[in-house]
Amino acid sequence: MRTVISLKHVSVVRDGKSILGPIDWELLEGERWVVLGANGAGKSTLFHLLSTMNHPTSGTVTILEEELGKCDIFELRPRIGLVTNNLLELIPYDESVMNTVLTAAYAVLGRWNESYDLWDESRAMALLTTLGVRSLGERLFGTLSEGEKKRVLIARAMMSDPEILLLDEPAAGLDLGGREDLLKRLDLLAADPKAPATVIITHHIEEVPLGTTHALLLNHGESVASGPIAEVITAANLSLAYGLPISLTVDDGRYFAKAE
Repeated sequence: MRTVISLKHVSVVRDGKSILGPIDWELLEGERWVVLGANGAGKSTLFHLLSTMNHPTSGTVTILEEELGKCDIFELRPRIGLVTNNLLELIPYDESVMNTVLTAAYAVLGRWNESYDLWDESRAMALLTTLGVRSLGERLFGTLSEGEKKRVLIARAMMSDPEILLLDEPAAGLDLGGREDLLKRLDLLAADPKAPATVIITHHIEEVPLGTTHALLLNHGESVASGPIAEVITAANLSLAYGLPISLTVDDGRYFAKAE
């Protein structure tokens, strides 16, 4: 099976302090990963590497068979679908939902003079339908709820048919209803055999979608456990990752944890 992401002996050092690694990690085609850990565990640093926004201090990061530091990242980035809260602030308030998704085909924010064909429009509409926001196509992006915005951003990230989908805290800021609706959409996405390999970054275990196949637990920049989700997400491993005794409950494939 094709290796989509490979980290070998990777470390990131800032101001003389190691904030990630050394870490070895591999993601294969078709896998759905969640990266969990407390604040400061190194999740954001890892996300920045995977999204090609940063380079490692040492070690080798290979994404879609391209090694960071030895490839044109501007050719690599269109192959990576990205959802991050920072993107919310960059999309024009008065951009329509449909155009918010369509413009991903040109990797731009805000429609200008680009030309889109019927295929582009059909794909954008299909993605909005999958994410449950088809009826919002003519609405202004800035008028949407936080949950609606997150679903539109996922549709946008999928527009260019990426080979990797990276979701950074996708449920952050959502109320209970919004979170559960988003997780159901992610469950459907994970069940689609044509969907790209996925990495979700979060520090809330209850935000792990049902279709997740693998997990990586981080603590102070180092891997606590990595592998198939049922083997990794245990009370013992979570206690090590979060630095306090944790009890774990699994209900219909969903995980719930609390401090003891």
